[in-house]
Amino acid sequence: MKDNPLVSLSKEFAVEIIALCTELKENKKSSILINQLLRSGTSIGANIHEGNYASSKADFINKFQISLKECYETEYWLDIFKSSGIITVEQYNKLFADCSRLRKMLSASVNTAKQNSAEGKE
Repeated sequence: MKDNPLVSLSKEFAVEIIALCTELKENKKSSILINQLLRSGTSIGANIHEGNYASSKADFINKFQISLKECYETEYWLDIFKSSGIITVEQYNKLFADCSRLRKMLSASVNTAKQNSAEGKE
């Protein structure tokens, strides 16, 4: 697959989430909450990757919509972590900005795919 900014950003984001969650677990923070962030933050890229190999336009849209939902969930957990002092404002700002960028790119991809499907384009 040629260079795809959405794939690259989602992979970089997943690596950052893994590093943060590993650090938090080492510092004995709340593991149940950390696992929630780890799951949603890494699921974004996994569903994008799967969507890029979808068997149909509908499958592609479905996988990207799941990624979009995971972005919203990840933003929620990041906000909870910041508000409760589990992560710093600086950590939050960087990760939230990256997640928001992913969300906007996913939203545009889903809207384009839906529009192309409605117009009968592939």
